Amino acid sequence: MAVDVLILSNAPGELATWVKPTVRELRSQLGDEPRISVMLSPCPNASGQEAEIALSYPEVDRVQTAEHFFAFLLWGKTADNWDWHDRGVVIFLGGDQFFPVVIGRRLGYRTVIYAEWEARWHRWIDRFGVMRSEIVDRAPAQFRQKMSVIGDLMAEVQTQQATCSSEELIGLLPGSKPAKLTQGVPLMIAIAEQIKRDRPQTRFVIPVAPTLNLENLAKYADPLENPILPLMGNVSAKLVQGDRPCLETENGLSIELWQSQTERVPVYELLSQCRLCLTTVGANTAELGSLAVPMIVLLPTQQLDAMRAWDGLPGLLVNLPGVGSSLAKVINSAMLKRLGLLAWPNIWAKEMIVPELLGKLEPKEVAKLTIDYLEHPEKLEQMCERLRQVRGEPGAAKKLVTIVAEELYR
Repeated sequence: MAVDVLILSNAPGELATWVKPTVRELRSQLGDEPRISVMLSPCPNASGQEAEIALSYPEVDRVQTAEHFFAFLLWGKTADNWDWHDRGVVIFLGGDQFFPVVIGRRLGYRTVIYAEWEARWHRWIDRFGVMRSEIVDRAPAQFRQKMSVIGDLMAEVQTQQATCSSEELIGLLPGSKPAKLTQGVPLMIAIAEQIKRDRPQTRFVIPVAPTLNLENLAKYADPLENPILPLMGNVSAKLVQGDRPCLETENGLSIELWQSQTERVPVYELLSQCRLCLTTVGANTAELGSLAVPMIVLLPTQQLDAMRAWDGLPGLLVNLPGVGSSLAKVINSAMLKRLGLLAWPNIWAKEMIVPELLGKLEPKEVAKLTIDYLEHPEKLEQMCERLRQVRGEPGAAKKLVTIVAEELYR
């Protein structure tokens, strides 16, 4: 039977942690029968490379970029004039939950929403796969039969990691978008140089986001390209190409650059080898948490107008041309005062499992905390154990696809 599965998504985090395990499970359970399409919607956290990421998944048959989304939402026309089978399912994996309501009605398809924190449009959506039972409890009683607790899709990334790594390898995850890279790259390089002075045996690696090339990444470590570098420790680095590309500072620090497109070792295997990671907020904290890799989460505020990666209305306002910088300073000041737990493992546990450092971060102080963890492996092991306890059990993707199959062949 010719059937369509249309996945709605919007940003790199959702593609990596929600879409990827779902399309893999779709092929595992349903084989080659469904045609899998991914339709991207606009998002302030998007990098512009989402379509390429989605197309890199071998299970996906076709992708439409975010720039054409509203033309389809309003008038039902795709950029490449896609055809549609009579039977299909729309799966929500990022964006606005209202979108599957409209698109499902337009195509005459069943609709399934993965709800991480809140389920909406209960009357008009056919099924919900929810992360936690509390979402079901908050729903109107007459719609609860539509809901199934499937767990956390982000937990699908976990591997069989028995103990914390013994090698002194530190992963640096500065993010993938300019708002984070501008501050994160120079800050993490400055921290790494401080650590290297006290612990010369330490190795450092940056898993380069698939949306970045090495030349663009290196610009954030160049004072001629990144004017706020002096505010972040004032340590510059240059790109050195070779069998193992790296960023190298004048003092001889070498930070290895790992590219997912060219490496034989999967990114999760690389992260699992890290003794500790320094990371920004975002989906990467969920991935590290699911792998039980210790981390220190950094949110520097040296330049408030550079932070433009909020979700929803704040994210749209701070990215307006002309006035975005001024609005960013006001909105960021207000948002930072309201922030609570930032890293996903801390959100899951509702307590501070991994350290979160927010403010005008000094490389020397962050390095001091990092070294303390390295010198006290029992603290790292304790963090590992707490991460294992709070991460979800794998299987959410399998349960979600079971729901999709029930709707597809009902």
